[in-house]
Amino acid sequence: MNHAADPLDALLTRIRACRACEAQLPLGPRPVLQAHADARILVVGQAPGARVHASGVPWDDASGVRLREWLGVDATTFHDATRFAIVPIGFCYPGRGTGGDRPPRPECAPLWLDRVLAHLPAIRLTLLVGQHAQRRMLGPARRASLTDTVRAWRTYAPGVVPLPHPSPRNQPWFKHQPWFDAEVVPELRARVRALV
Repeated sequence: MNHAADPLDALLTRIRACRACEAQLPLGPRPVLQAHADARILVVGQAPGARVHASGVPWDDASGVRLREWLGVDATTFHDATRFAIVPIGFCYPGRGTGGDRPPRPECAPLWLDRVLAHLPAIRLTLLVGQHAQRRMLGPARRASLTDTVRAWRTYAPGVVPLPHPSPRNQPWFKHQPWFDAEVVPELRARVRALV
């Protein structure tokens, strides 16, 4: 029996072969994402860090450890593409800037993001991790700052939860926003638990 190639698999193969901004990537291209048509939770971050670039595994770093703690899931569950689609704004490591990693490359999302999202019909919960994801996905519904957007998380419910970036560099933010751990994290875990 002759089966046509799965359209999402074909798209992922094309994305993983992408070299659109190769000349601007200090470590070269290595698109990192995971997606499956059955995934019910979508994680939209900014771009892989250097450790994720090296491993090729989404959120395979200290930020990923904290993110999984927020979600109440282990690494095996999180990296199961049938449960979690992990699609950043930029798929390749953009390099270091003065205050951390550079922003996602601007070429990536227009080329690929909407195409991937169109192949994810089962998504019931979208997590927008960091300001780049919130800017791209919320557009004018985003508040004036990341803190304001995350604080207004209930207005995006039930299908979207904006989150701060879980980077260890953001420790001061977590210290000054105790409401996040008290209010957002328990609700987030409950929503994730219902879907995985």
